[in-house]
Amino acid sequence: MFDSLDVFRLSGAMAAHAARQQALVATNVAHADSPGYRAQRLDDFSTMLRSGTAPALRSTRPGHMAPEGGITGARAHDADGQAAPNGNTVSLENEMFAAADAAREHSRALAIYRHGLTVLRLSLGR
Repeated sequence: MFDSLDVFRLSGAMAAHAARQQALVATNVAHADSPGYRAQRLDDFSTMLRSGTAPALRSTRPGHMAPEGGITGARAHDADGQAAPNGNTVSLENEMFAAADAAREHSRALAIYRHGLTVLRLSLGR
């Protein structure tokens, strides 16, 4: 029922994007001392949404990972950071900021979802 309402689909996609960004930050921090590792970053959710090029996940059958036509994620790209002498571009300070941004985006997505549920409940008289 909630999948057909755009506000719920959009907030779910926003939360999934924030989770993917948080996982990418964790990977970057885990490789902070790996020689030659290049830090990865995702485009902002709003940029991805405005461009209309939100890539879909591959699935083995329809509806396996996400509903057809849903906004399911973005591709990681090089963060273009300053390289250390060993070729590593991970900056722990930048990763801390990226983690805070991802947490804020996830909280915003949950607030939108909660507000949508409140509006739906009020419209149903519950």
